[in-house]
Amino acid sequence: MPEETLDPTLLSLLACPQDKGPLSLVRDRDGNSVLYNPRLRRAYPIDDGIPVLLIDEAREVSAEEHEAFSAQS
Repeated sequence: MPEETLDPTLLSLLACPQDKGPLSLVRDRDGNSVLYNPRLRRAYPIDDGIPVLLIDEAREVSAEEHEAFSAQS
């Protein structure tokens, strides 16, 4: 599985489409990179290095995942 990274400048420009706040780049339990909004506890996928910032594509994050993601931020 290739290492997925985002340019720091691009990451600083990305915002959650729902609350317009900043996102954090974290790894999920499967080792995939996701963009995480800790305020709404939603994770947005990154598909082949391209952030998928569609509200319908985001997934809810459990309390356990929230703790793990928050530790990475």
